[in-house]
Amino acid sequence: MAVKVKKIERKKMPFLERIYIFYIIAGMARTFRHFIRNLLNTKNIEFLEYPEQKPEDITPRYRGLHRLTKYESGELKCVACDMCATACPAKCIYIEACEVKGSKEKAPKVFNIDLLECVFCGLCVEACPKDAIRMDSGIFTKVEGKREDFISDINELSSRKRGDF
Repeated sequence: MAVKVKKIERKKMPFLERIYIFYIIAGMARTFRHFIRNLLNTKNIEFLEYPEQKPEDITPRYRGLHRLTKYESGELKCVACDMCATACPAKCIYIEACEVKGSKEKAPKVFNIDLLECVFCGLCVEACPKDAIRMDSGIFTKVEGKREDFISDINELSSRKRGDF
C-alpha cells in the first residue's frame, strides 16, 4: 500500500515583504504619534506619587509582602512544619526548627524568605495548616540597596501587621 504525499509549494515572498519594512515604519509612526500627543498635552497624563498615594484599584486579595501571624499571647503560630517551604516553587523559604521547652511542638528558630527569588504566587499561604503565614501586609514594594537586605528574617516577618488596602 503506497502512502500518498501531497507536495505543497511555497510562494517566495518578495524582498520588501521579507524585511517587514512597511510594518516597522507603521509601528514607529504610531509610537511617534503617541509621543507627540503626550508631549503636547501633559495635563491628561495620569500618574501616581507612590507611596504617598496608594493605588485605588488594589483588591483585598492582592498579595503583598509576607507576614507571620501570632496568637493573642504573642506566640508565633508557626510550628516549623516546613509545608510552606515544600510548596514554594521558587524554593525561597528557609526554615530551621527548634524544640519548645516543655512541649512536643516545634517552633522556627530561623525563618527566612528571599524576596528576590519569591514569585508571590501565594502557595505558601495555602499550604500552611496553622494559618501562620499570610500575604496581606499591604506592603507591595520593597526598595533596598543591597541584595542581603531583601531576605526577610523571622523578626521582620513577625513584626509586620495586617495592612490597609
